[in-house]
Amino acid sequence: MPARNTVKTFDAPAFYHVYNRGAGGRKIFLDDADRRKFVSLLRRHLIPQPPDKPQEYTVYDVELVAYCLMGNHFHLLLYQGGALDAITGLMRSVLTAYSMYFNLRHKSKGHLFQGVYKASHINTESYLLHITRYIHLNPRTYPTYRWSSLSCYLGRPDDLVKLDHIDAMSPERYRQFLEDYEDRHKLLEDIKNQLAL
Repeated sequence: MPARNTVKTFDAPAFYHVYNRGAGGRKIFLDDADRRKFVSLLRRHLIPQPPDKPQEYTVYDVELVAYCLMGNHFHLLLYQGGALDAITGLMRSVLTAYSMYFNLRHKSKGHLFQGVYKASHINTESYLLHITRYIHLNPRTYPTYRWSSLSCYLGRPDDLVKLDHIDAMSPERYRQFLEDYEDRHKLLEDIKNQLAL
């Protein structure tokens, strides 16, 4: 039986919630240096160099809409614009480079991730907003958690995170949108079950 949410082909233009965890539940981010490295790999494959600098790495036609890096897993909300293989290329580049970095830095061996990353197609505007909320509510300390895109939604822009495709909400309205979810734990359980994370 095929694994749930293991996408073989992607549509474009389309949104996808992409996620993965450590093999056997192991931690994939041991400290802030690891998280910084993962974000820097996303940045190098999503943001082109200025015209006066050589382009050292492939930049994919993908936009990062939301993210959260937890201890043993990550969540990315991605928008694929044109090329049908852009998310595949991005994830292959980032996860391969990160695995090599992690194993070298932590003197580790073997697979870091639990198989192929999963991707869930986001096909409605309400689901799109719902998944941003799920991603941002992942950490128990979400209002102050540093390793998510929540601060961008609350008014601190970052050129890595693109909010153009999200219904415009003021920072106060988005904060209320998070707080209005009456049973945060039920939301997390419902979506984890749906995603089989």
